[in-house]
Amino acid sequence: MNRLARYLPILDWGKGYGREALTSDMVAAIVVTIMLIPQSLAYAMLAGLPPEVGLYASIFPIMAYALLGTSRTLAVGPVAVLSLMTLTAASAVAPPGSAEFIAAALVLAFLSGVILLALGILKLGLLANLLSHPVVSGFITASGLIIATSQLKSILGIKASGAAMPELLISLFENLGSTNLPTLVIGVASIAFLAWVRKGLKPLLMRFGLPERTADLTARTGPIAAVIVSILAVVAFDLEAKGVKVVGQIPQSLPPFTTPLFDPALWRQLAIPAILLSVIGFVESVSVAQTLAAKKRQRIDPDQELIGLGAANIAASFSGGYPVTGGFARSVVNFDAGARTPAAGAYTAIGIAIAALFLTPLLSSLPIATLAATIIVAVLNLVDLRTPLLIWRYSKADFAAMATTIAVTLVFGVEPGVIAGVLLNLGLFLWRSSRPHAAIVGRVPETEHFRNVKRHKVITDPRIVTIRIDEALTYLNARWLEEFVLEAVAEKPQVKHLVLMCSAVNAIDASAVESLEAINHRLSDGGIRLHLSEVKGPVMDALERSALLEDLTGDVFLSQNAAFSTLLIASEEENSLPPANDVWMARGLI
Repeated sequence: MNRLARYLPILDWGKGYGREALTSDMVAAIVVTIMLIPQSLAYAMLAGLPPEVGLYASIFPIMAYALLGTSRTLAVGPVAVLSLMTLTAASAVAPPGSAEFIAAALVLAFLSGVILLALGILKLGLLANLLSHPVVSGFITASGLIIATSQLKSILGIKASGAAMPELLISLFENLGSTNLPTLVIGVASIAFLAWVRKGLKPLLMRFGLPERTADLTARTGPIAAVIVSILAVVAFDLEAKGVKVVGQIPQSLPPFTTPLFDPALWRQLAIPAILLSVIGFVESVSVAQTLAAKKRQRIDPDQELIGLGAANIAASFSGGYPVTGGFARSVVNFDAGARTPAAGAYTAIGIAIAALFLTPLLSSLPIATLAATIIVAVLNLVDLRTPLLIWRYSKADFAAMATTIAVTLVFGVEPGVIAGVLLNLGLFLWRSSRPHAAIVGRVPETEHFRNVKRHKVITDPRIVTIRIDEALTYLNARWLEEFVLEAVAEKPQVKHLVLMCSAVNAIDASAVESLEAINHRLSDGGIRLHLSEVKGPVMDALERSALLEDLTGDVFLSQNAAFSTLLIASEEENSLPPANDVWMARGLI
């Protein structure tokens, strides 16, 4: 049963499910449902899909995740970044809104689901570390700016297109003269209201005596008020006749059963975008899930999260949806509303299904400008301009990666931005691994500790050089190690012993062993003995399977202190000259 519960987390949290958890989950579901209705419609339109697709993507995918996901509070559904990526990928196949475009979105959801499911079965949850935080933050910031800019056309009531910032700005500028005034008023008023609701409604409600939590949850339902007021305004003033674009008739039904189109050529064309969608969706989702789980001291299993998200996307592809993942905003609302278990997500799905069945006729007069305002206010919270400044202070390399990701995403679009981020991460990793930190160390007086000679006042001896290596030894840095060691002894004619302090070396591969053998022979030719100290068990196992230990001119010491003390005595016995003052100091520590 325990093994089955690992793959079906519902068997774990479901066995203790009671009335208290039911009440908490139901309350959270009501709040999240109210929030999700306008948000789902807006994100579907951002993806270039009919608005009802957003509702469809918020029903069966949520239920699938509730069965298989490990997060108690993660809310799965359409999100802004994946919506933009869907629009970009599917637009390369067909015009947005067309039947072929919708078919491409279904295929994207299916392929993403299969990829995530396969990665979960193979236990590759470590993919969460594929993208560094600076790169992910840069990509999301740039995507948020592109999304907000892309929605300005709906605020202005004009036509504009483009997948990257330059195209969007040029298109907006060219069509600025055809701005529809009533649409602009609705859009600007909606943005102002939603921005105020996000920042100012909670304090106002608290001043009227509402408890903080109640005031916070009430403020989060602000988009519904914007939807209701804007619909009433359109109907009362007949704004549709004055050029205000509205959502129109939305099918009054549950999600249809759909099957992804099996077209090998289409699948090949969407394969790379599907991989990028999977990686970005998973990284975003698992980051949110782990953050919320930490607040309640719960555990998230990244491998099972891959399976849960994979099942959610496959469910979306068979129910008229498009790619989904765990959303930050709705997950935080779900958490704050008191959700106790994934059942809250299932109840939310039921609420969305009820809305799709009975409430969609009421949304036919909803202005698209209001949905655009909802997206703009939501995604601007993704724009983080403070992090680049912080990263600049402590890592110029990470700042360069973040800045490059932002620039590539803004100028060339989301897919090149993701690819640039991945390549930058890999490039930085390879560069850092090929040039690991190493230091010549000496003994701290009156201790057995060894520290960098450039940072500390330490005891050294001209006949002994100790190099501490702070990285695994692999083919990436094997030649670098040879050069570093030979350079360290080149200008020290008195050196007789070189010690490689391996306390931070966790692994070694065949190329690195060959380099150590080469170092051993070249030092031997110069009359220098090579020693090793503090070699870890797995590394020693690898060395014992090689010829290095048989040919080693020196010894392997359990500790660096033992190596230094032993070699000091040996050096004095070999040298008839009286030892230097620092050697006498060191002898006192033996």
